[in-house]
Amino acid sequence: MKTLRLRGFTLIELLVVIGILAVLLAITLVAINPQKQFQQANNTQRQSDVNAILNAINQYAVDNKGQLPAGITSTAQAISTTGSNVCSLLVPTYIAALPSDPLSTSKGAPISNCATAYDTTYRVVNNGNNRVTVSAPLAEQGASISATR
Repeated sequence: MKTLRLRGFTLIELLVVIGILAVLLAITLVAINPQKQFQQANNTQRQSDVNAILNAINQYAVDNKGQLPAGITSTAQAISTTGSNVCSLLVPTYIAALPSDPLSTSKGAPISNCATAYDTTYRVVNNGNNRVTVSAPLAEQGASISATR
């Protein structure tokens, strides 16, 4: 009579395979670096937001014979209720909602209600001759994000 012998993996074999998988996972996480990817995504969003705000300001100036929205001065100010309060002049005619920085208190939620307190954390300045610069001071990875028109 022949006995049946079941074959399986030993504990050592399983531990070796788990160890190899752990090393491969660690190498993959280091290569991908999710924090760096999120920071790059935030900076890309900031660049898009800066351009959108600048386009809205430019369209306002075109419709108002070159006059910039009140509140944009030669001193750099935050686009906020306490700084350069341009929300009611731009929303919704020139932009559907003011974008806010991904790291701001509103966590990147667009601002469409200009009657409430808001802070986009983006900054705006009139450089003279109606040349406006919008910048993102919270840019990550040492990036400098701004646009001038």
